[in-house]
Amino acid sequence: MPLIRQADVDEVKARTNIADIVGERVALKSAGVGSLKGLCPFHDEKSPSFHVRPQVGYYHCFGCGASGDVYSFLREMDHVSFTEAVERLAGRVGLALHYEDGGSAPETSGRSRLYAANTAAAEYFRGQLLTADAEEGRRFLGERGFDAGAAAHFGVGFAPRGWDKMLKALTAQGFTREELSTAGLVSTGQRGVYDRFRGRLVWPIRDVSGQTIGFGARKLFDDDQGPKYLNTPETPIYKKAQVLYGLDLAKRDIARGDPRRVVVVEGYTDVMACHLAGLTTAIATCGTAFGTDHIKVLRRVMGDDNASGEVVFTFDGDEAGQKAALRAFTEDDRFNAQTFVAVAPDGLDPCDLRLQRGDAAVRSLMETKQPMFEFAIDRKLSGFDLATVEGRVGALRAAAPIVAEIRDRLLRPGYERVLARRLGMDPTEVHSEVERAARGGAQTSRHETVTRHDTASESGASSALAPVTLANLPRTADVAVERDALMGALQYGHQVDQALLARALGAPFRTPGLDAVREAVAAAPDRTRSGWVTDAVNSVREPYRSLAGELLMTPFPARNEEGAVASTTDLARRLIMRSLQQEKEELLGAVQRVPADSDGGRALRMRLRDIDVERQRFTES
Repeated sequence: MPLIRQADVDEVKARTNIADIVGERVALKSAGVGSLKGLCPFHDEKSPSFHVRPQVGYYHCFGCGASGDVYSFLREMDHVSFTEAVERLAGRVGLALHYEDGGSAPETSGRSRLYAANTAAAEYFRGQLLTADAEEGRRFLGERGFDAGAAAHFGVGFAPRGWDKMLKALTAQGFTREELSTAGLVSTGQRGVYDRFRGRLVWPIRDVSGQTIGFGARKLFDDDQGPKYLNTPETPIYKKAQVLYGLDLAKRDIARGDPRRVVVVEGYTDVMACHLAGLTTAIATCGTAFGTDHIKVLRRVMGDDNASGEVVFTFDGDEAGQKAALRAFTEDDRFNAQTFVAVAPDGLDPCDLRLQRGDAAVRSLMETKQPMFEFAIDRKLSGFDLATVEGRVGALRAAAPIVAEIRDRLLRPGYERVLARRLGMDPTEVHSEVERAARGGAQTSRHETVTRHDTASESGASSALAPVTLANLPRTADVAVERDALMGALQYGHQVDQALLARALGAPFRTPGLDAVREAVAAAPDRTRSGWVTDAVNSVREPYRSLAGELLMTPFPARNEEGAVASTTDLARRLIMRSLQQEKEELLGAVQRVPADSDGGRALRMRLRDIDVERQRFTES
C-alpha cells in the first residue's frame, strides 16, 4: 500500500479534536486556560498529571513523561501503526485519503483487519437475529424483558447453528481464515476450521471507544455441550482482564454524574436491565473476576482523583456472589472513590429484579447500597457464633484487620464503633485490637519500603541521565522570564506577531535547557501552521524534550486566551529589551578599548544610538 499524502495527514489532524479522542478513554476536566487534565492512561496514578491542550493538539503527562499528538496517542493506546491511526481518524472526520503513487509499503500491525473482522461479524450476527432460525434467541430475550429496540441498542445478535455459516459469510467479504482465527471468530479442530459461536445469542464486546473487539455468547439449545457463556479468547485486541462490557455506553453518563457513579454487575443481561431501568452507568466484566486492570480503566473514565465518586457492586445473594464481593473488597484501596455493595431482595440479579418488580426496583438498589467495609465486616462476623465469648473474640480478631485497612482516619473510629456494636463488646477493646492489627500491617509496609529504598539506591547511578524538567530548573528572575516566554510561544505563538516573536527568540537564552527548546521553536518554519508545535517539541534534543513537553502543557498564567496572548507579546518584548541591554553593555565596554576617532569607534557609537532608539520604541509600545 502506498504512503498517505502528507497534506492529508495534516488535514486529518487539523480536523480532529484531540480532546475528543483522549476523552473517550480518560475523563478530562479544565486545568486552566486552554488546558484539560485527567488520570494518565499510560501509568497508574492517584492524582491527575495527564494534560491535554486541544488548541495545539498535544498531550503530556507530568508523571511518566508520555507526550505527543493524536496519532501517537492512538498508536500507544491501541497499538496500531501510523498509517492505521491516520486511516481511523480520517474515517471519523469523513475525509477521503489520497496515497502517493509508488510509495513504499507502510508498516502495519494487522490490528485494523482484526477490528474490521469483528465489526463485520457483529453486523452478520445482528442480521441473523431477524431470521427464522433465531426464534429461540428472540424468545430468550423476550422472556427477560428485552424487545427488538433493546436488542438493537446493545447490538445483540444470533450465531446460527451449523459449522461454518459465519466463516463463509466473512470470507466472502475478503477476510482470510488466518485473520478470522487471530480475531477469535473461528476455531480449528478435527473438522477443520469452524465457527467458534454456533446456535447462541451473541453480545458484541466493545472497547471504551466503541470498537467491537470480541463477543460473549449464551447457549440456547440443550444439545449444545459447551459452557453456558462462551467468550472470545485472548487476541491481540481483546484482553478480558482489561475489558468492561457496556463501558462504551456508560462512559458519558459516568463522567457527567454528580456524584460520578459506576454500577458493577455480573452479566450482559444485567447490564441491559440496568440501562433500560435508568441505571445507565452499569458495566460488567467479561468472563473473569473484577481485578486491578479493570480498576485502572474505570478510574481513568471516572476521573477518580477524589473521594466524591461511587463504585457500587451488585451481586447475587448466593455464596458465589458474596465471594465475588469480597474479592472486590481486596481491591478497594485502589479506588479513591467510595465503594459500596448492593444486594437485591431475595438475592435477585438486576435482570430478574426488573422482570419481577419493575424498573423502579432496579433503581432503588442504589438506595439500599451498603458501604463495602461494612459489608466485609458483616461477612467476617457471619462465620462466628456471637452468642459465645469465644465466638466474639474470634470474630474480633478476624474483623479487626478489615477496620485497620481503612485509610481515612475519620472513618476508622466510626467503624470501630460499628464493630463494637455488632459484637456487643467494649469499644476500647475493639480499638486496641484494631491498633494491633494496624501495627502488624505497618511492619510489613516498612519492610516493603526498605526493600524499595534499597532497590532504588542500587539503581541510583542512572539518575544522572534523568531528563531536565521544570521542577529542577534554577529559581531566578532570568529563568522565570525565559520559561514563561517559551510557554507563551509554544501555546499561543500562532496568535502573536511573528516578526516580534522571531526576534525575541533569535538570541540565545542563559539557561541551557530552555535554550535548547528556544532553538527548536525559533527554527520552526511556520508557527501559524496546524501541528507546528508537535514538530517543534519532537525536534528538541535530549535530555530536554520532556522539558519542552512540560512547557507546552503547563497552564499559562492568564485569566483567558486574550490575556495569554497579550502576556506572551509582553514577554517577547522583555526578551528583546534584555537582549538590547546586554548588547549595549558589551558595546560600552568595547568603546573604552577603541579610539573614538577611528572607523570602529564611530560605528560602535552609532550602534549605541540605534539601541537607545529601539529601547525607547519598545518602552513606549
